[in-house]
Amino acid sequence: MNEALLRELVPAVIGVLVRRGAGFAAAEDAVQDALVEAVRADWAEPPRDLKGWLITVAWRKFLDAARAETSRRDRELRAEGEPAPGPAESSDDTLRLYFLCAHPSLTPASAVALTLRAVGGLTTRQIARAYLVPEPTMAQRISRAKRAVAGVRFTRPGDVATVLRVLYLVFNEGYSGDVDLAAEAIRLTRRLAAMTRHEEVAGLLALMLLHHARRPARTTPDGRLVPLAEQDRGRWDTRLIAEGVDVLQAALARDRLGEFQAQAAIAALHADAPTAAETDWVQIVEWYDELVRLTGNPVARLNRAVAVGEAEGARAGLAALAELDPGLPRHTAAAAYLHERAGDPATAARLYAEAARTALSLPERDHLTRQAARLNARPRE
Repeated sequence: MNEALLRELVPAVIGVLVRRGAGFAAAEDAVQDALVEAVRADWAEPPRDLKGWLITVAWRKFLDAARAETSRRDRELRAEGEPAPGPAESSDDTLRLYFLCAHPSLTPASAVALTLRAVGGLTTRQIARAYLVPEPTMAQRISRAKRAVAGVRFTRPGDVATVLRVLYLVFNEGYSGDVDLAAEAIRLTRRLAAMTRHEEVAGLLALMLLHHARRPARTTPDGRLVPLAEQDRGRWDTRLIAEGVDVLQAALARDRLGEFQAQAAIAALHADAPTAAETDWVQIVEWYDELVRLTGNPVARLNRAVAVGEAEGARAGLAALAELDPGLPRHTAAAAYLHERAGDPATAARLYAEAARTALSLPERDHLTRQAARLNARPRE
């Protein structure tokens, strides 16, 4: 049995059961039982309508479980027999599942785990390995999330922005264990984009594709971080870049700009430059201006200050940086870079070393430490 195909069908089948009245946890359990039966089935050839088969089997298992609990319920499950198989279910069921898994009652970590389980079709073990936590810990997180959304019914459209932030969190986890979460996030965002013409969904998909295109050049074989300006652009995936640009242009043409479209536009300008020296920093600053206007995000302001340093000179970048909270993540690293560009290697070396002590990841810490060592090794003038 094609397990990848089964994973693709999971959210739609769960969505059908939820719409028919099953609680989320019960629906998810029933679908997992149906998947086990599908994997174990010894078919000469699989059913022509595998989705319809899964719906039928999962609904039957849900009814069996529900009937077994009727003695502890005050009311009987309303069911009018077993539904006929068939692909007539709407993609709205899957869309509702995206919204359910990103429900505001969930913490970001729980929303991510539930999305990977219910929408992505990953096993608890796969999710645990991806996040480098014990399987029982992840199982508890998913169970709590399912309890939190139990009984939730949608009387109005869900919040697309919340769904996108959950998918972006998945994407930023990158790769660990046996699941490539960046690729998984792209797969789920593609599916979401196929179900809705929301321009910010397209913007996020474009952003993911453009960032993912640079992945082969982002680290050395021994795991060292390679800054954007030093990456071998010949290793960038031009197919993904072209697709990302096409998706972005179609979204921008709708003239409803959002933050993910603005971020994708910045990524597209980096991707469009044949060399780092040919980057259109002036236009990148303009897009950061749009992003800051849309979000007021302090991290966007920090990145804008670095871009100003490239477009207008390091001193201008430092002036923009001075207006921001020094406690911002990577503020010290940005200051170090701009001081080096301004011709002050001693201050830059000190700041690189300081930034390394508070780095957000081991590769980033090692990179900043090497930058400090490089400058300290230079002869003093």
